[in-house]
Amino acid sequence: MVHHALKAATELAAQGIEAEVIDLRTLKPWDEETVLASVARTGRCVVVDESYPVCGGASEWAACISEKAWEHLTAPVQRVSSAHVPIPFSPVLEKMVIPQPANIVAAVRRIVAQPEPERI
Repeated sequence: MVHHALKAATELAAQGIEAEVIDLRTLKPWDEETVLASVARTGRCVVVDESYPVCGGASEWAACISEKAWEHLTAPVQRVSSAHVPIPFSPVLEKMVIPQPANIVAAVRRIVAQPEPERI
């Protein structure tokens, strides 16, 4: 999904939104330190994975980020993953199920639009 994330980052940059893209190539081990450092800098996170939303990489990463970087988050972690349907054989239909750059852009725009939480 990194190629889609990079396309989304380019589109977001044109809209004045800077996005960091981290390519997590494995689920175990994954570069937790780099991701948590990014969340500490930005306060936000969108995780993208083409597997299903339940029991996928995005779910694991989002849970870990929520547990370990809670104090840095200014918006809920957003997951972008495949629709919870069987993956179709047709490339046209598959494109409708697998996350696309537009899905990533929409998720980023949702968390950027979130007001900063009031910290006590």
